[in-house]
Amino acid sequence: MSPTESSREENVYMAKLAEQAERYEEMVEFMEKVAKTVDVEELTVEERNLLSVAYKNVIGARRASWRIISSIEQKEESRGNEDHVAKLKEYRGKIEAELSKICDGILSLLESHLIPLASSAESKVFYLKMKGDYHRYLAEFKTGAERKEAAESTLLAYKSAQVGQ
Repeated sequence: MSPTESSREENVYMAKLAEQAERYEEMVEFMEKVAKTVDVEELTVEERNLLSVAYKNVIGARRASWRIISSIEQKEESRGNEDHVAKLKEYRGKIEAELSKICDGILSLLESHLIPLASSAESKVFYLKMKGDYHRYLAEFKTGAERKEAAESTLLAYKSAQVGQ
């Protein structure tokens, strides 16, 4: 077994442990290492699913936080409580920065490694759907031109997934 294979297996094992411990940020780190060390062959179905679960949990927590803070912000705005609104906007901005970083991370990994190495139609569709999902998450909170771009990228990725390319 080559050192790359053993570290790959070790990272997959550590990702599974991180999942059981509900330490999803670490799970993402382990699975990113796996994805970046795979140069010629694509991820296995298990590895692909671990990567997806890791990112889904990391992004899901931030999306829930964003919705809660946005809701509170609207309530405070309707009450005319400007001091609280200012703090909430700042806090929402922090969450949006985290959301952007997470989405940019997986989208970059999809573009640079995962989609180009996808040899089966099943994995290509999986990654394209994932690409659409993370662009959609960006579109949920972005505004103006950034929102339009994220929405267009979402649609493009989903359409590509539909036809399997």
